[in-house]
Amino acid sequence: MFTRRTGAEVLYVLACLPLCLVGLVLMLAPLVVGSALSITFIGLPLAALGLLIARGLGNTYRSMARSLLKLDITKPAPPKPRRGIIPAVLLDGASWRAVFYVVLKAPLGVATFVLSGAFWLYGLFMLTHLTYWFALDDKLGMPFTDTKIDTWPNAILLALVGVLLLLAAPWVTRGLVFIDRLLLKGLLSATTLSQRVRDLEETRAHAVDDAAARLRQIERDLHDGTQARMVALAMHLGMVKEELEGDPDLTTTRKLVDLAHANAKEALVEVRDLARGIHPAALDKGLDAALATLASRSPIPVSLSVSLDERPPQAIEMIAYFCTAELLTNVVKHSHATNASVSVTAPGPRIVVSDNGIGGAAVKPGAGLAGLRERVATVDGTVTVTSPRGGPTEVVISFPA
Repeated sequence: MFTRRTGAEVLYVLACLPLCLVGLVLMLAPLVVGSALSITFIGLPLAALGLLIARGLGNTYRSMARSLLKLDITKPAPPKPRRGIIPAVLLDGASWRAVFYVVLKAPLGVATFVLSGAFWLYGLFMLTHLTYWFALDDKLGMPFTDTKIDTWPNAILLALVGVLLLLAAPWVTRGLVFIDRLLLKGLLSATTLSQRVRDLEETRAHAVDDAAARLRQIERDLHDGTQARMVALAMHLGMVKEELEGDPDLTTTRKLVDLAHANAKEALVEVRDLARGIHPAALDKGLDAALATLASRSPIPVSLSVSLDERPPQAIEMIAYFCTAELLTNVVKHSHATNASVSVTAPGPRIVVSDNGIGGAAVKPGAGLAGLRERVATVDGTVTVTSPRGGPTEVVISFPA
């Protein structure tokens, strides 16, 4: 009951009291004055300042809730710039919700502080009064009452009531903070529609960047690899042509032909790999066949289980294939695992890739798992990584059904 969570909630209540009172004054002053002077050229900017203060207070409350209450509130998107004499923040719904929260937070913060504090302070007073009541000449009475504690039975009874109050205090604090949690989620978080729009904008940007990166990679592969091989092949064939005209024993010609033949085979391998990177031929037979090909090529044993009611859409199949291929590559390169497993189940599909390696995998900006998460997000999928130090590692990729 008297846990770290209780201490964090009490600290949250104490920290919110001065902030909610000072914040209300700081926000209302420019907002009210600006509204009164809205017909002048300074009225609207002043009102906008009040809303900006409300948004700043909202950021502070979200940070406090995240650090003390372990409540992660999604930050609303900033106001979209617009033309005209009316500042964009005055037409932003999230800003006005922040204003309502600051207004409601002031009485709620005071009530939470008073009610919660009453249980904690009265409980401590009643419990500790037993240790010093007999030493006082004029026996103390209960605050705000005419009750006198002048006998041992009354003092012991008072201490028992104090214990009950202290036992109830964490729950009272938690209940009052729960009301604040509801207000935080309802007024300071991004709305479902706005969050959805932001997610779509981010995933679209990631998809565009990913497509551009893939095109650049294909161009580099063609220019630096296949094209160079084909140029070398043409040069060697030209040299063969010249040698055929002046080499009676054909020894040099045979060497040039062998070299040209080797270059041709390497060029074919590179073209085949490049084509496989654009669209693996194994996917034509379905995701189960493509993943079976991946598992068979892995340097370490990979157990595969695929259970799908129907074939997923082509876009999801390709993303699932490439993500699984990247995860198995990571297992081989970094995990020091001796075996791995791939499980694919419906709906979605849902892909689980696990290994018995050393663990420690994490989604870091710019790293492979972060890029994998961005790629999956383009089709509203999610990636969950569980990889404690020492292993095992499990990566779950879930696609929408």
